[in-house]
Amino acid sequence: MSRPRILVTNDDGIRAAGLAALAEALAASGAEVTVVAPDREQSAASHAMTIRSPLRIAQVGAGWYAVEGTPTDCVNLGVFHLLGEPPALVVSGINAGYNLGEDVTYSGTVAGALEGRILGIPSIAVSSTADATDRTLRSAARVAARLAERVIERGLPADSLLNVNVPPDARGLRLTHQGRRDFRQGLIERRDPKGREYYWIGLAPSEWEPDPGADHAAVGEGIVSVTPLHSDMTCHRAIPVLAEWALEDVMADEDPR
Repeated sequence: MSRPRILVTNDDGIRAAGLAALAEALAASGAEVTVVAPDREQSAASHAMTIRSPLRIAQVGAGWYAVEGTPTDCVNLGVFHLLGEPPALVVSGINAGYNLGEDVTYSGTVAGALEGRILGIPSIAVSSTADATDRTLRSAARVAARLAERVIERGLPADSLLNVNVPPDARGLRLTHQGRRDFRQGLIERRDPKGREYYWIGLAPSEWEPDPGADHAAVGEGIVSVTPLHSDMTCHRAIPVLAEWALEDVMADEDPR
C-alpha cells in the first residue's frame, strides 16, 4: 500500500514547535507529510480567507511551505496547488493553547481543519496547553498520529471533523461535546506611559458552565478531549419554534414589483 498523504497546517506559524512535533510524529507513523503553514502567527484568525491581496509561497524545506496568509489559505493552496490531488487527511496544529467551547469559533487551528472538511477531506484539529513543554508536544503529537491512523482507516461521518485537546501527562481519552462559558470578561483596559487608554481582548479570566461531558471538563481532569464538530451551523432545534411565528407574514405587504 502507498503511504497516505497528509496535509499539515497551523495558526501559530511555520516556526512553531507544535507544528514540527506534529509533522515529525505523522511522518514516523508512515505518512507522506506536506506542511503548508502561515509565515507568521495567525492566532484567532478564525476562518478568514485572503481575497483582496495575492498569496505568496516560500519553500522553507523539503515538503515545507510558508504562506503569506491564513490557515484557510494554506489548506486551499496545499490541496489545489502544491499537492496536485486531495490528501487522505488534513491535520491542523499543535496549537499553543486549548481550543475549547466557543473558542473554536475564533480558532485558526480549528478553521484549518474545517476548511479541509469543507473541501471533502477528513480533518483533525489538535491543541495543547499554551505553555506546553517539548515532552507535552511530543505526547500530543503521538496522540494525533494514532488518531490520524484511525481516521484514515475508518473515515469520519459526513460533514464532521475532530477537535482534539491534549493536556500534559494525559491519563486517558474521552469523547466529549463542546462546552459553554458561564461568564467571560473578554476585555482588559490599561493605560500606556503617556496616559492613553488601550485594550487587550481575550486576556481576562473566564468560567465554564458545569458539564462533566464537555471538552473543558475532560481537559481539567487531565484527559484528552475528542470532540466531533461540523460545518452545518443550522440550529435545528429552532426550526419548529420559528415555524410557529408565521414568518411568511413578514413579506405580506411587500409589492413584488
